[in-house]
Amino acid sequence: MKKCLVADDSRVIRKVAHAILSDMSYSVSEADNAEEAFELCQTQQPDVVILDWHMPGSDPLDFLSKLRSSFTGRRPYVIYCTTEKDPDIIAQAVEMGADQHMLKPFDRAALVNTFAEIERAA
Repeated sequence: MKKCLVADDSRVIRKVAHAILSDMSYSVSEADNAEEAFELCQTQQPDVVILDWHMPGSDPLDFLSKLRSSFTGRRPYVIYCTTEKDPDIIAQAVEMGADQHMLKPFDRAALVNTFAEIERAA
């Protein structure tokens, strides 16, 4: 079973993503801050990380850099989520190691389509 970590400070976003991904046969873990997310990445080695771009008290670029430098083998596919479609932020995130971005709030169709793209690319 593939694993996904949902890292978002919003309990609602985490629960919605958890329900949708569980229906898609993913094993889902949740983190509400970057420190917990990083620890879960180390211990659970998820296949996919959904990363909130605006978690309080954390810099997503630092998180991405730290995550990318800590994996020497297979690294998780990172989807960063934001409420803004700022090309500069997208470019920064990709430069630091994000694989894709998705706008929030997302719905079932957006999440299913995004994960279908990941599966096709694998």
